[in-house]
Amino acid sequence: MENNNKFFLDLSRMASGAAGGLMDVKREIEESVHIQIEKLLQKMNLVTKEEFDTTQEMLKKARNEQEELKRRFDELELRINSLTIGEKSNK
Repeated sequence: MENNNKFFLDLSRMASGAAGGLMDVKREIEESVHIQIEKLLQKMNLVTKEEFDTTQEMLKKARNEQEELKRRFDELELRINSLTIGEKSNK
């Protein structure tokens, strides 16, 4: 009976050691994949989130300014047309 207990105890220790070893291998593989992905992304020359967000804000501001200028242009065009029509009716 004691031999059976020793056998199972040894088997348990061996399984624990194998599980620990597998966890180490898994961690090393994850780190290796992470490093390779980082290298690939650096080669791709992608923009950072901060750069993207900054560009988005600049585009929004430019769009708003363009819409404001268009509104002012349309308003001036109407005023010019009304002056031109007024001059024609006075002649």
